[in-house]
Amino acid sequence: MIVSWNWLTDYLRLEMTAEALAERLALTGLNHESTEEVGGDLAIDLEVTSNRPDCLGHLGVAREIGVIFDLPVRFPDPRPTTSGASVETLASVAIDESGLCPRFTARAITGLTVAPSPWWLRKRLETLGQRPVNNVVDATNYVMFEAGQPLHAYDLARLQGRTLRVRKATKGEPFKAINNKAYELDAETLVIADAGRVVGIAGVMGGFDTEIGDSSRDVLLEAAQFDASSVRRTVRLLNLPSEASRRFERAMDPDATDWASRRCAQLILDLAGGTLHPGVLDVGRTRPERRPVTLRLGQIERILGISVDRSEVARILKALGLKDEGSTPDSLTVVPPSWRADLEREIDLIEEVGRIHGYDHVPEDRVVPLVSTSRGVRERVEAEVRSTLTGLGFDESATYSLVTEGQSAPLDPTAEDAPPIRVNHSSRKRETCLRRSLVTSLLAVRGYNESHGQAEADFFEIGQVYLPRPGALPEEPARLAIVGKTSFLDLKGVIEALVGRLHIPGALTFTPRDLPLFTAGKSAELRVDGEWLGFLGEVERSGLSKLDVDLRGPTCAAELSFNMLQDRSVLVPQHKPLPTSPPVMRDLSLVVERGLPWGDLATQASLAAGPLLEAVQYLDSFAGGNVPEGRQSVHFGLKFRHPERTMTGEEVDTLVTQIVAACATAFGATLRT
Repeated sequence: MIVSWNWLTDYLRLEMTAEALAERLALTGLNHESTEEVGGDLAIDLEVTSNRPDCLGHLGVAREIGVIFDLPVRFPDPRPTTSGASVETLASVAIDESGLCPRFTARAITGLTVAPSPWWLRKRLETLGQRPVNNVVDATNYVMFEAGQPLHAYDLARLQGRTLRVRKATKGEPFKAINNKAYELDAETLVIADAGRVVGIAGVMGGFDTEIGDSSRDVLLEAAQFDASSVRRTVRLLNLPSEASRRFERAMDPDATDWASRRCAQLILDLAGGTLHPGVLDVGRTRPERRPVTLRLGQIERILGISVDRSEVARILKALGLKDEGSTPDSLTVVPPSWRADLEREIDLIEEVGRIHGYDHVPEDRVVPLVSTSRGVRERVEAEVRSTLTGLGFDESATYSLVTEGQSAPLDPTAEDAPPIRVNHSSRKRETCLRRSLVTSLLAVRGYNESHGQAEADFFEIGQVYLPRPGALPEEPARLAIVGKTSFLDLKGVIEALVGRLHIPGALTFTPRDLPLFTAGKSAELRVDGEWLGFLGEVERSGLSKLDVDLRGPTCAAELSFNMLQDRSVLVPQHKPLPTSPPVMRDLSLVVERGLPWGDLATQASLAAGPLLEAVQYLDSFAGGNVPEGRQSVHFGLKFRHPERTMTGEEVDTLVTQIVAACATAFGATLRT
């Protein structure tokens, strides 16, 4: 935001140097970028943070200077003279999209004369780097740079039906802006239209067909409020930033709309003559009242580490425009002004007191009483997960919750079969659905990295997914997704290592199941003691086209319930004495039906042998030869151990016999000879 030194002197007496002013403004939040001399004036460039849109106008900056230096500020009081017929007889306005346009006002001025602006007005705009146009357009720009409220003037005679309507464009609807460029709009773009066409893009730019020219005599002056996210979306979609959109993309002062309209009308009358008609076309909803905020004086010292006198606190809050709503010796209750939407909580007021009083008053050696908090269960589990996966070569990613239609397809076999949750006014072009899986987003991240030469980049993410439920609020479970250029068995080992690191008790099983996005026969469900944990699979290349992702090599992905990992984790270290007796190893080959999952066989062996079976390890499978048609031989290893003594051969033989018998009963298994 560039402000003019001479312009600021209209509102307050600047008794300090430009250097001292820039330094104090920087210390209170308006960082000084540069100061340049422009034709006998100073153009001061200030960085205005997103929470301070009130400083996107000279009045706001003047108000800030007045608070910092304790100077009185003179605010204009526009009261333009009206005459003639009421504005309702000349034009009409309407709002179809009240959620995107809370308020729309218009005033009518007739019989004016368009001409070049006087020297003083041209000079002020040129100091800000703006090109003067004519006295009417320059008046709207002047008030925008004065109050931070954009305005627009329409040639009333060129408005079809003499009406303005705030609506959404139709898909493909054409629009020619005042920059003389044509645009094709989409169905989500908020526009201002007359009876037959679009005459302005709401909050961004006016139209060529109704702009003010030398022949214009009658003007309809617009001042409105628009939804900030809608304006941001339109600017990105059309690549059409403007000084107006820069302001509408932030929280505007709702009380500035009518003031700016009256101020601009008065200025146009002074510069171009004409008649301002009585009344104002004002449609939309009234703004809600600001809620009082209580500041406890003791909290100032606790947070800032210094004590500020009560009278100084009251002075600062009053100078900032906050109204006293009842105070006590220990607290102040105030209502924030309309132009400070960022003041909502007690801590916001403490910050204001600190920055205006001066952070330089805080001693460097002052100890602020802070107490560190211990990490909760979730934070501890997250730390273990991050440590394990980064140690195994994965990088953590953070993706958006909004995804494309294709990426919103459900992968979770337990999810409801319902359409995804859509966001109607997303600021993004294509990502309008809330994700139902983290895997699809990580595949897109992996594809992006591959296309930029990072073929070995493997990722994981911890985040929420959004599962719709018909007739109810969506579920928002936490998930852990892992994606990598690795084999199915390698990623299976990663999950086993993670479950082991978290000391999750119970049997982890992998049950084959065909799932969307994964290659047939190379995907599985994960369970712990029968409770669903997640899924794992090798990504099918043909399924990636729906995600608009191109991967060059084989990729495997898994998604786990983070809530389950958290609930079942054993985070307290458990002591277990080292075994003093040696293990006894045996190999076993069983002939079973082809297609029998190895996990089922291993689980049955563990149940049959009991606690003395320490481990079961798959070795290989064989089909053909002397193995009957439709069956296969599964070869696996068994490790037995008694916690207190060496097991005898007879004891081990008995347990092996129990395993063979149990598998025969459950699966029709026979011992291969």
